[in-house]
Order: sequence, then structure tokens, then C-alpha cells
Amino acid sequence: MKNKDNSIYKDSNRLKHFLSSLILFGLAYGLLKGVQDNYLAEMVKINEFERGIVEFFRELPGLLLIFILAMMYRFSESKVYKLGLAIALVGSLGLFLFGTGKFIVVFFMVIFSLGEHITMPVKSTISMNLAKEGKSGASLGVMNSLSEAGHIGGFLVVSILFYLLPRFGFEKNSLANFKIVFFIATLLLVAATLVAMAMKDQGVTVQRSRLYFNKKFVKFYGLEMFYGARKQVFITFAPYVLILHYGANTAIISLLLAVSAIFGMLFAPLIGRLIDYMGYKFVMVTDTLILVIVCIFYGFSHHFFAPNVAFIVVCVNYVLDAIISLASIATSVYVQDLTPDTEEIASTLTTGVSVNHFISVIIAFLGGYIWKKTGIELLFTLSAILGIINSIFAASIKVNRDGTLQEG
Repeated sequence: MKNKDNSIYKDSNRLKHFLSSLILFGLAYGLLKGVQDNYLAEMVKINEFERGIVEFFRELPGLLLIFILAMMYRFSESKVYKLGLAIALVGSLGLFLFGTGKFIVVFFMVIFSLGEHITMPVKSTISMNLAKEGKSGASLGVMNSLSEAGHIGGFLVVSILFYLLPRFGFEKNSLANFKIVFFIATLLLVAATLVAMAMKDQGVTVQRSRLYFNKKFVKFYGLEMFYGARKQVFITFAPYVLILHYGANTAIISLLLAVSAIFGMLFAPLIGRLIDYMGYKFVMVTDTLILVIVCIFYGFSHHFFAPNVAFIVVCVNYVLDAIISLASIATSVYVQDLTPDTEEIASTLTTGVSVNHFISVIIAFLGGYIWKKTGIELLFTLSAILGIINSIFAASIKVNRDGTLQEG
């Protein structure tokens, strides 16, 4: 029977520290993400093929996450979360302090990515543990909404800075402009880490298997693999298409990211509630079917429309992809429906992140090569095909009319 209580969370003094740290981390992430691709293209001189190589290394922490978290098997989820924030802080600090050499920039990007990935599965677990029964989807939606709110602030700060700094004597798109952003992001990560440290630990250690595979989670692993493949194409190459094909500068890219985050903040709670009421299967299938349309327009708009119109169409589809990507939280609720065991949920979500990133690192490496040799058309066509396969896979999940899983 569904819980008719409209409130989402249990009473917990941990809640305010957790949610506050999410917002601060979201702001820092927004700043770094807002300048990342233009920084790589304009300052570090990374081309489209090298961009895939950079992403290959940046995603390695996600691939190795299950082994990294296995070394923290004595830690509770909240301790792992705090450590992840501290590691991300080191990565941001390195980007601020050091130069634009390709090796050093990629190194500290990987460090930041390591911290970010460590927080990924534990954020979901903490969020669901803080929620009342039957409110996990809504709780995850709120978590994503707050993160998106932080992203919005970070992206808008980047747009404003890169618009105003040249008017105060700074050279347009100079290294100094990027360093200012890295400095602000570092301060925010210091604050996020300190706030998280104030969060009381429940003292519950969640055991993590070094490699946790169970037959009942096979479809979850498959969904994570397909999602990782399609996600990686957009994360790695969609901004670069805007920069290299359409000449988008840092202010435009960060503003577009802000618009995407605004829609994400508005839609995340709605998608969370949609999962609770319509079921995760409906959300997962619909998400990837919409993706097919997004991929076609992203890869072929320059053939269909005049350049200025094509740019607008691509921007709209970039935002649409950001919205449908929020539906990925449906897989976490699916896992929770498969098992009531908190330790098994944590281990499965962690394994899922690694499965997701196994295909991600391959796609990142091959994607740049495909773009260089054949163009963006084939790259986004392949992403659309992966979306179709993902929809078929999600549609194979058997549920009863009331939305519960069928036995067996």
C-alpha cells in the first residue's frame, strides 16, 4: 500500500548537512564544468580526437570505482561521501595552481573525477536512507534538483565572469579568466567538505563486495552499460560540437549549461514522482526513445538547416538530452525494488557505476576516432542505435499491473 504522507524525509539532523553539501558541490561542479571544454580547446589545445583520450582517462575512476570503494569497506556511506568531496577538492586546487600542460591538466581532472565518482553511489544510498518508505524516487529527485540548482549558479557565474572580465581590462578568454573560476570552485569545495564533515555519522558500515554480481541484477547491469554508452557521447562530444563546429565561446557554453540545469532542476522532482507513480519501466523506455530523436538532430542538423538555424536546433537538443538524462535515477529505484537489503543495494549501485564506466571509457576513446575519421553523423547515429537497444532492454522488465516486479 502506498504511503499517503506528502512529506518525503524522515526526521534527521543529518539531512541539512547533506543537502547543503550537495548545493555547494553543485556550485563548484558548475564552475568547473562551465569552463572545462573551452579550457581544453582554447588553453590546452586539445583537438576532437584528443578530447576522447582525455575523457578515457577522466572516466577511469568510474571504471575502477568498485575496487576503490572495496578498499573503504570499513567506512560508512557518509564517511565515503566526505572523502570523495575532499579528493575532488584536491583536483580543483591542482587546476588552479598549475599550468596548462596536457599531462598536468589531465592528471588533476582525473583526481577531481575520482572524488566525484566516489560520491556518486553513496549520494543515492544516503538519499534513499533519509527518505520515508515509498518516497525513494521523490528523494532522489530532490537530490538531483538541488545539485542542478548548484550547477545553475556555477554556470551563470562563469557566463557573467567571461562577459564582464574583458570589460575590466582582462584579455578575452585569457588563462587568468579560467584561473579565477578554478579559485572560486576550490573555495566552494572547501566549504562543501567542511559542511559534510559536520554531518553526524550513523556508525553503520556498509560492506562492499570487490565484485558483486547477482543473477537478479543482470538487467540492471545491462541498462547501466547502455546508458553509459549513450551518456558518454553527449558528455564528451556534444559541447565540442558546439565549440568546434559552431564557434561557441565559454560564455555561450556555460549559459547553455545553465539553461539545461534550470530545466533539470524543474524536471528532476517531477521525474522522481513520475517514477513513484508510473513506474521505473515506463520512465526508462520513454527516456531512451526520446534520445533517438535527440541524436538524429544533433548529428544531422547542419545538413537539414542553415548554419544559424542548425545552431539553435542543436542547442535545443542539448537541453532536451539534459532533461531526459535525469531519468537515470529510475535504475536506482529498480535496484531497491529487487532487494530490501541496504548492503546489497549499495554494492549493486557501486558495481553499476563501474559497469556503466566500462563502456564509457571505450566509447570515449573510440568516439574521438570515429569523429575524426567519419564525422559527427556516424557518432550520433551509433548513439541513437544504443538508445533503441536500451529501450528494448528496459521494456523486457516484467512488472505486474500495480507496478511491482513479477517474481522469477
